[in-house]
Amino acid sequence: MKKVEIYTWQYCPFCIRAKSLLNKKNIDFIEYKIDGDESAREKMSERANGKRSLPQIFIDNNSIGGCDDLYSLEEENKLDSLVG
Repeated sequence: MKKVEIYTWQYCPFCIRAKSLLNKKNIDFIEYKIDGDESAREKMSERANGKRSLPQIFIDNNSIGGCDDLYSLEEENKLDSLVG
């Protein structure tokens, strides 16, 4: 399985929703909780081509976007093949 990473804030509803889908599909992921950590958010933004919204999700160091993007991949039956 490929490396899945997600940047989150603790009470962000979109972050919670994205993690819920990953957990439901038994996809292991590394979570970076960046509440109030501006340097961590800047690092995330650099990795995500300037995006600063949360969550930001990466599969094998490739940015796939946020919660809506993750659910779109699932609806298009592409998520499973992406995570391998």
